[in-house]
Amino acid sequence: MSERDVFERRLEAAVRDYVEAAPTQIDAARLTDSLATSVPRMRRLVPRPAWRLPGLGFSWILVVLGLLAMMGLGLVASGALRDVHLLPAPSTPSQPLETPPAVIAPPVTASPIAETPQPSVAPSAGTPVEIGFVLPSGYTGESGPQLAGLEAALEAAGYSAPIRISSDSASEKTEVEALIEQGIKVLVLAAWDSTAAAAAADEARAAGVKVIAYDRPILGTASVDYRVTFANMAVGAAQAQYLIERAGTTTGNSLYLYAGNAADDNTFVFFEGAWETLQPKIADGTFVIRNSSEAVALQGKATLTHAQQAAIIAQVDTQWSSDVAHDLAIRDLAAAPPANGTAFILAPNDWTAGAFSDAFAADPGVGSFYVTGQDADQAWVQRLIDGTQGMTVFKDPRTLAQDAIAGAVAFLAGRTPVATTTTNNGSIDVPTKASAIVTVTIDNIQAALIDTGFYQAGDFTGTWPGKP
Repeated sequence: MSERDVFERRLEAAVRDYVEAAPTQIDAARLTDSLATSVPRMRRLVPRPAWRLPGLGFSWILVVLGLLAMMGLGLVASGALRDVHLLPAPSTPSQPLETPPAVIAPPVTASPIAETPQPSVAPSAGTPVEIGFVLPSGYTGESGPQLAGLEAALEAAGYSAPIRISSDSASEKTEVEALIEQGIKVLVLAAWDSTAAAAAADEARAAGVKVIAYDRPILGTASVDYRVTFANMAVGAAQAQYLIERAGTTTGNSLYLYAGNAADDNTFVFFEGAWETLQPKIADGTFVIRNSSEAVALQGKATLTHAQQAAIIAQVDTQWSSDVAHDLAIRDLAAAPPANGTAFILAPNDWTAGAFSDAFAADPGVGSFYVTGQDADQAWVQRLIDGTQGMTVFKDPRTLAQDAIAGAVAFLAGRTPVATTTTNNGSIDVPTKASAIVTVTIDNIQAALIDTGFYQAGDFTGTWPGKP
């Protein structure tokens, strides 16, 4: 190997060392020493200019080194290199750059900037989190603004928490397991199926995770620490009261009963509240049940057992689906049209209420109808304004989310969350925070939904009392 080749290899090694070390400060002595061994190799890296004198060999190198040494001494004397230090090269070299930088810039001292952490609804995989949510897919669509309310509450509280969506009980369990793997300390679970969700709750408890039942109960397990919900008996009672007020002193009014989903235990609570309010008016002849033989057979009973409720719900179960609700309405109108052309419809929520309204309005045998709702979804609040739906029950999802987050934070701090009642889930009495509901008609849209900031007046067309 020629002397030139040896020098060239040494220079390449020196350049790589400097690039890999990525120095932001330069030691003058080390720089001078390095140049003394490496500068001769510059002939390979820097193209020879046309004016270069040929054949000077090592004498030319010595001249260059002398000039550089003099410049270095001058810089040190002037103080330019007084505070410069070369960072040590890393012990394990990184991948060398193909093209070394032409200029090594001096370090820049930036002023500190105060950063405000922003919450993230879906942290990336592997990010440690303390609180995790699993909601059924209906919460992102038909069933109301639950997801938006939860996201807003998390943002307001300054928390980062993944919100995972389940499509059935099996995927729900999978999502819970994924959160456990992320290291959550508190699981907030809105059950897809109140009974099947017990398996996911048991798995979380086995991993040392606190379990909060969100909105819907989790049944048949002791692995539930807390529940946040609304006064759901009051929901059914409010729906029933609206129908009673519209019936007034008239009798023989055709009543169509419908329910949510038998897999959701809240359905039974809603129906129970409605039945206990309606039953006296069924017994005195104000209403005549038109679409459930099981309900007719039990109409003399002021209270129903769970099994009796289940028998009725099986005949009028909408599965929280507008399509199923529409099909049930067509079936019932064909079999038992309203006796006097006026129908009173106990619809479990807004989405099904819209389907019932469309079906009953399209039937030539129906002159008028009254239909209940729940959730205060925007499109169905518009129906209140338009007169195609009579009422809805507003369960502010912001309140539910705030209650869930407050409960989770209490658990993380080793405290006991605030409870206003208990829920017996068939295994234990679960401490429960039950928030109030609001009955909304066109008369109080402004106060209940717009003045509270849940909606803006511009979200709707038409007019209503108190509209700004």
